Amino acid sequence: MILEVGRVCRKTRGKEAGEYCVVVDKPEKGCVLIDGKGIKRKKTNIHHIEPIPVILKIKKNAKTNTITKALEKEGL
Repeated sequence: MILEVGRVCRKTRGKEAGEYCVVVDKPEKGCVLIDGKGIKRKKTNIHHIEPIPVILKIKKNAKTNTITKALEKEGL
């Protein structure tokens, strides 16, 4: 699956493993900027996340509050 802005993913590594996050931006090759409920906004390696087939309608660099509400609306 393509990692575009709005793609919901699950963290597979690190202390947030198992938590859901959303791709907010693609700053460089091999990394994405993620944010979500229980996850601070940070750059992460694409090999540390697993995309799921849900895409949220958010803008690039959306605020954390907007992302959290969109995740809750999807039931995640």
